[in-house]
Amino acid sequence: PGEYRSAFRRLIVTQGDTEPASVEQQRLLGHTAPRLYELRNLVKVYVEEGRHLGALVYLLHAHFGRDGREEAEELLTRHSGDADKPRILGTFNEPMDNWLSFFMFTYFTDRDGKFQLKSFAESAFDPLARTTRFMLTEEAHHMFVGETGIGRVIKRTLEVMKELDTDNVDTLRKAGVIDLPTVQKFMNFWFTSSLDLFGSEASSNAANYFSNGIKGRPDEAKFADHVELESEMTIQVPDGKGGLKNETISTRNGMNEITRLEYVKDCNVGVTRWNMAIKRAGVDFELSLPNSRFRRSVGVWSAAHTDPQGNPISAAEFEARKDAWLPTDEDKTFIHSLMQRVTEPGKMAGWIAPPDRGINANAIEYEYVKL
Repeated sequence: PGEYRSAFRRLIVTQGDTEPASVEQQRLLGHTAPRLYELRNLVKVYVEEGRHLGALVYLLHAHFGRDGREEAEELLTRHSGDADKPRILGTFNEPMDNWLSFFMFTYFTDRDGKFQLKSFAESAFDPLARTTRFMLTEEAHHMFVGETGIGRVIKRTLEVMKELDTDNVDTLRKAGVIDLPTVQKFMNFWFTSSLDLFGSEASSNAANYFSNGIKGRPDEAKFADHVELESEMTIQVPDGKGGLKNETISTRNGMNEITRLEYVKDCNVGVTRWNMAIKRAGVDFELSLPNSRFRRSVGVWSAAHTDPQGNPISAAEFEARKDAWLPTDEDKTFIHSLMQRVTEPGKMAGWIAPPDRGINANAIEYEYVKL
């Protein structure tokens, strides 16, 4: 039926729009690659995002007639950050001029892509469900780039902290490494930005997608009830008095929130590994994901302000304290100052540690990219 075709088409277009958007965001990073290993991974991400776009455009052309062809053509008119025709989702219009943001993006935002694709893999529209299988395999590489990249930034910082016997932010910055509080700020920004990609906590569209087989839940087989016709769940919403309250909604309406909660659990796996490295180094610092109510632009918390722990605060307090929670212009300027291109095999920038092993059993100093 036409309404279902339209819903499928909108979902494919929205997902397809993210693929070239991320390449557009990252298009200049090759100029500041910290070593050839990173440059090779960046190019591989480009190729895979392009392949994902091609697969989704094929679906539009093959199954949705003239409307699908026109929507596919529209993908070429939008550009990341464009003032007149930006990409559909806000996260994909954020500027990305440094590798710390790239690592955060591939860890957090590509992980959102993983969960969206896992939802599509449960779709009753078989061409879409089958197409997402290879895409999920390649998303795993993107998340590997992000997790190991952040881990190596932290490792290098810990090495310098030990050498200098200090945790002073100014001293560490002068030594050319990224201090842990700044890593936390960038994590706060990209994680919360990615949370919005799941949509509102209570959504009639999500209910319709689920009930009509357009989308499922990630790993649907692990849920006991695959219909959720009469079941309910509880979410927390603002109480209108500066606090929060529980609200009961149907499980179908809460599909976005169910997926978001699974996403948060998955994100915490890498954070736990990074914290283990910090603890082993004897440093008294712990990274943590902010509460999913923090800095939201979509959903029931979009009009409210909270601290990173999710406690409601006033707009004035948020403005007064946000520089302690999110990257400031000074932080961004510092990070940008570290971004110097290194292309000699075996050499690398001083703000990141080498990988534990090379790609495809090659040596770490292998010439991964010939310039």
